Parts: sequence; C-alpha cells; structure tokens
Amino acid sequence: MRLENKSVVVTGASSGMGKQIVETFVKEGANVIAVARRKERLDSLVESLKDAPGKVIAFAGDVSNRADNEAMIDLAVKEFGKLDILVNNAGVMDDMAPIAEASDEKYEYVMKINVYGPMAAMRKACQVFLAQGNGGNIINVSSIGAQHQAAGPIYGASKAALNAMSRNTAYMYKAENIRCNVIAPGGIKTEIGAAMGMPNMTGYSKIGPVLGIAPPQGEASDIAKTALFLASDESAYISGVILPVDGGWTSF
Repeated sequence: MRLENKSVVVTGASSGMGKQIVETFVKEGANVIAVARRKERLDSLVESLKDAPGKVIAFAGDVSNRADNEAMIDLAVKEFGKLDILVNNAGVMDDMAPIAEASDEKYEYVMKINVYGPMAAMRKACQVFLAQGNGGNIINVSSIGAQHQAAGPIYGASKAALNAMSRNTAYMYKAENIRCNVIAPGGIKTEIGAAMGMPNMTGYSKIGPVLGIAPPQGEASDIAKTALFLASDESAYISGVILPVDGGWTSF
C-alpha cells in the first residue's frame, strides 16, 4: 500500500474530488481526517470505508474559520500521533461576474474559503511539520481558472493566490523537506457548478465560448489518482509544481 500508516487531513471531503481523494487514500492504507461542513455526508463516507485498510474520522468544520483549520490538524495528531499530509481541496466558485459587476460580498466569501482557508491550514500544518522534524507534504487543489478564462475574476484571483502561496511554501521550506505541490483541475464532474447558483449573465455570455471549446469533463478519480501520486514517495523529488489535470485544455 502506497500510503500505509500515513496521517492525512483532507478538506472538502463530503463530495466530488475530496470524497474521491479520501476513498483512494484510505484504500492505500492512510488514516484520514475527512473535513467538510456537511456532517451527515461525512458520516456516510466513514461508514462506507469501515472495512478499508486505513481509518477515516469525520470532522465537521468550516475552512474559512481559523479555529476549525487548527482543530482538524490537532485532531490528526491526537488520533494518529503525527501529521504527514495535508490536502487543501475545499473551494467555491464565484458567479462569473466581470469586475465592473463583482460584489464585495462575493469577494469576501470566495477569498475566505479559497485563500484564507488553505493559508490557515498550511500555517498550522507547517508548524507541526517543523516540530516533528521529518518533513511533510502539502497538496493544494487549485484550478486552471488561475490562468484560463473559465470563471470570473474573483475565482481566478483566488486560485492564482493559492498557486503563489504554494510555490512560496515549497521554496521557504525546501531545506526542511516540506513539499508543497498544486493540482490544477480543468472541467471535472463535481457539484461545484451547481453550488455556484445562477451565474452573472454578462460574465457567462463571455465565458461561454471558452467553455464551449473545453475538452470533455474529467472524473473526480482523475484528481484523486494525481493526489495519490503527489502524496506517495514516488513523487519525493517533486515540489513547487503546478500540475494541470485538464485534458489538455491549457494547451490551447
């Protein structure tokens, strides 16, 4: 098993890519704190994996909250004796509004989850990694929206910020063997679009042609398999990388 006895925290774990990552990791022997706001979904996930090689513990939390970010890391250390891997997967879309129509409320909502959440979790995780003294591994789920016009400016800015923060972290802690890499999905079949609600029609009309030439959507398992590679020792010499998993969308 590629992740036997690894202690992992995964956010956004109740559906889509996060759920698939938890399932994949646990079947490879990892012990996982599965974090999301929807406790009933987490409980169902825990039940479905009760016979897997690894263990899953549900943590109902909001990544926009500092206390929850710190508590989920503390829980991993308490339950599993250490922290090896942090996967920041939780994220939300904007409403595709162009900048002239973007609202402060949407900005604060998206940035709190997409930027502050990973920052707070990475800060706590790195403190633990440094105290443990044997390195660590951070995997952040970003988006091709950081460079491709696949959403609005708020979402794109949030993912660009996450990319920059990830590369800086990889650089700052290279001597301490703390790796930090980014998965940048393209169009993946998840609930994030439905959760967005009604898009801003001005922005949607302009982004529509871009979406029209996108490759067929990928599966959550495509992201989970990439996360497994980055979490495993097979990628031990990889850090500071932003890896598109997008069916070639960013090639055109």
